[in-house]
Amino acid sequence: MPDYDLLVLGGGTGGYAAAFRAAQLGKRVALVEQSKVGGTCLHWGCIPAKAMLESGDLLAKIGKAADFGIQITPATGIDTTVVGARRDKIVAKMHAGLKSLFKKNNVELIAARGTIAAPGSITVALVDEAGQPTGEERTMTATDIVIATGSSVRSISGLETDGKVVVNSDDIVTGSLHPKRVIVVGGGAVGCEFASYFRDLGAETTIVEMLPALVPLEDRDASKELARAFTKRGIAIHVAHRIAEGSLVRTAEGVTLNIEPVDGTGAATPLSADLLVVAAGRVPNSANIGLENTAATVERGFIAVDAQMRTSQEHLYAVGDVIGGLQLAHVAAHEGLIAAHAIAGEPIHEMNYTKQPRATYCRPEVASVGATTQELERDGVPFVAGVMPFAAIAKAHIGGDSDGFCKVLRHAESGALLGVHMVGPKVTDLIAEASLALELGATAERVGGTTHPHPTLSEVLGEAALVSLGRSVNF
Repeated sequence: MPDYDLLVLGGGTGGYAAAFRAAQLGKRVALVEQSKVGGTCLHWGCIPAKAMLESGDLLAKIGKAADFGIQITPATGIDTTVVGARRDKIVAKMHAGLKSLFKKNNVELIAARGTIAAPGSITVALVDEAGQPTGEERTMTATDIVIATGSSVRSISGLETDGKVVVNSDDIVTGSLHPKRVIVVGGGAVGCEFASYFRDLGAETTIVEMLPALVPLEDRDASKELARAFTKRGIAIHVAHRIAEGSLVRTAEGVTLNIEPVDGTGAATPLSADLLVVAAGRVPNSANIGLENTAATVERGFIAVDAQMRTSQEHLYAVGDVIGGLQLAHVAAHEGLIAAHAIAGEPIHEMNYTKQPRATYCRPEVASVGATTQELERDGVPFVAGVMPFAAIAKAHIGGDSDGFCKVLRHAESGALLGVHMVGPKVTDLIAEASLALELGATAERVGGTTHPHPTLSEVLGEAALVSLGRSVNF
């Protein structure tokens, strides 16, 4: 008999979701984690970053207090030490709650670094509370194994971080940085979030992105709207640009560098700042975990899986950032649940990434689910778009933030909902309705025909659906 029915390697969102669900389905489960359960999302990503962004957003709102008839004098700045302390308190509280769920779900938590010794076998090197090796090792067996080892920040040759003037996301969410001038390398979700945060703190902020648009995986209209809003806020944007090789110079005041067009045309532009943020994506943690002792297929560092999270090695599964894809915490959790059901032999749907919502927490927020305009055009799908601006939504004006829109994409013939794209206030919350509608196979007519309470921001989705049908009564 194996020691466990399931061993999970990695305690991030995907890992603990798989462990808890498998235990709920009657499996004997242990999870191996060498650091803190909760992984990147809880400790170095989603939660701490959003706590900091909330502080920046509140400062921006206070700056508008006079528009609401409220006199606050002065609203002159922000104490980033307090911001960091509040952030860390939130993370600690969520961490404590997560640890308690291991006992509740009867999942054994093993503090160790795990390596796959053979199919169905993991060797663990135990660590103490500080994460340091104790020197004790043991081998454990299981019928099934789930790899959920996550990812790490990507480093760029020539832009090595030092934690002081050249930093990555880990440095930001564990520190209390308060620069006056910032250059952000990378215009994806992470880069845009930190650019937004530092701009709210009053920093002169510049984004440099190699691709031709901010948040390049989003619908093109969402990318354009975010760029317009960022420019309005005073954020300088250089898309289709890169850092000229060898141009970075670190000085006592910060950094100087040159940027150049990626197509090789045009002159280089000099930039300087007291902080350079490298937000160039993440790389999978697939090395040195024993994959060579299995038949699993690894492509560019990512573990290949099928729609039930199975690898090419029988009884070996993988979920989360280590398999690539959207690399979002809630997606990893969904992958973990699917893997657990597959292991338990319980019926469950296959993983469908088109139905996974995406969220970026800058100001304005960006959220989406389903196909983009450019994807539908590429695939030759006949569609109709309906766009509803927040400027036509009363609650947006009441809240003092009416920038942005909701864009609904429906099939031109069947009316089926194909995609929803939002830019504006609270859209990372509003996208849940669109996600549910897409999951349930709703048509734009059903979404538009659903009563949305008035006045609320949620009306923007219903109205956008009606716009796509030519039936809006409010726009």
